[in-house]
Amino acid sequence: MAWFLLFLAGLFECGWAIGLKYTDGFTRPIPTVLTVISMVVSVVLLGLAVKTLPIGTAYAIWTGIGTVGTVLLGVWFLGDAANASRLICIMLIVAGIAGLKLTA
Repeated sequence: MAWFLLFLAGLFECGWAIGLKYTDGFTRPIPTVLTVISMVVSVVLLGLAVKTLPIGTAYAIWTGIGTVGTVLLGVWFLGDAANASRLICIMLIVAGIAGLKLTA
């Protein structure tokens, strides 16, 4: 269950990171409220997950899911660059996440 909570926390991290783009510097109320809610949910889920998971592993995986998800969403929906070097770096992050999960 802790791993599932951690995965959800990472997804909400993607949500707030992408949400920042739509807040327009926190001047748009609805995107701002949704972004702040995503931030809170993400941290609460992370807090629940680390009750049983090692903090270093959980934090690294949480940020990794957020990083990979945000980059991919940026490429798919916001027109961010998807060149070979960026994709290789994403694969390295995914490999690190998998390694941490396997050794936890």
